[in-house]
Amino acid sequence: MVFRPETAKPLRELAEILLRSAHTLSPAERELIATFVSARNDCRYCQTVHGYTAAQYLDEDEALVEAVKRNPREAEISDKLKALLAIAEKVQISGKSVTPTEIEAARNCGATDLEIHDTVLIAAAFCMYNRYVDGLAAWTPEEQHIYKDMANRVVTVGYTPPGWEIPFSATEKETKSK
Repeated sequence: MVFRPETAKPLRELAEILLRSAHTLSPAERELIATFVSARNDCRYCQTVHGYTAAQYLDEDEALVEAVKRNPREAEISDKLKALLAIAEKVQISGKSVTPTEIEAARNCGATDLEIHDTVLIAAAFCMYNRYVDGLAAWTPEEQHIYKDMANRVVTVGYTPPGWEIPFSATEKETKSK
């Protein structure tokens, strides 16, 4: 994100809208969807930072986050969230894997069309984010406290805090270094 701030800006804004804006799904539920998809994609960075973010929203319940990552059908979460995670699981495989059966199951558990839509969008976005992080072999710290600090920053100031912007683009960096 530091290398291309001009692309980082809309990616961060999308995360802010999907995970923190006013919604009928709590930020914790939306972070759990992001964490679950990231775990399925084996993206260590994203599943860790978003897992700690979800845990912070859940009064530090890291065990619940781990349970959702392992098997959401057995986790102590609402039936609605289980149904939405079943949709996210299908999206992670392929958008074409989602069937009317999963959509109807989510509706039967009380999910709205907006919640279903945004679950699909969160899952699809995190497939992209995961591939972005892993495809660039981004730095992934070993120290858990770094992820916890990042999660705390997200919970307190969000994905687009003032001052996060880098003042010049990657092209300008290359020009300035010559």
